[in-house]
Amino acid sequence: MKKMFASLLATSVLTVATVIMSVQAQAAETIRFATEPTYPPFEFMGKDNQLEGFDIDLARAICNELKAECTFSSQPFDSLIPSLKFRRFDAVISGMDITPDRLEEVDFSTPYYENSAIFIANKDEGLTSVKALKGKSVGVQNGSTHQQYLIDKLESQGVKVRPYDSVQNAFLDLISGRIDAVFADKAVAKEWLAKRGEGQYAQVGPVVKDPEYFGIGYGIAVRKHNDLKKRIDSALEKLKENGTYQKIYDKYFD
Repeated sequence: MKKMFASLLATSVLTVATVIMSVQAQAAETIRFATEPTYPPFEFMGKDNQLEGFDIDLARAICNELKAECTFSSQPFDSLIPSLKFRRFDAVISGMDITPDRLEEVDFSTPYYENSAIFIANKDEGLTSVKALKGKSVGVQNGSTHQQYLIDKLESQGVKVRPYDSVQNAFLDLISGRIDAVFADKAVAKEWLAKRGEGQYAQVGPVVKDPEYFGIGYGIAVRKHNDLKKRIDSALEKLKENGTYQKIYDKYFD
């Protein structure tokens, strides 16, 4: 009887230990996000040198929905997909357009933000249309769909494409007069205009909504055939249903 009791006790202890280990394993899950943090209002370094922005808040809400922890690492934009494929992190959330070329390398979540782009230039230059950019230097973030758009659509028309490691550095060169215009995401450009360029700088031409480059929207990139995509999609759907997504959106956009 004592042996039977000892055996049952040992089995119970083992079962409890297994359950505890399972719970701990689930609680210990961490999703490692990477981003390029110079793209306000999507991602930027805020107070106390901490990451802030629409993408960051959304990623944290996704992790909360998945009962997971979030970590973030900063990477140059053009290295995000290669580093993701080399498993240096689990997902990329960095104002990244879903494009056919990128879909050949990674998978994306369902779109979480509808994207478009605009040109910004100094008002004193008298640039009132995109055609007026012929022969002008246009700054753009290296590795972005904005860069590819300029190369494919406007470089042959005489526009000089000037890539930068971040769009904020392109804006700095616009201020210093080293380039004539900047081409960037509409929300990012409007944010810059409101805080630093209003009065002296303005939008050139209409909003660009070419579906081949910007029409699909922003997505969260994960490695090919990764179950994390389905889980992120499920979390995004729930965040939209329960109003959390809208609250985050309203925090950063009109």
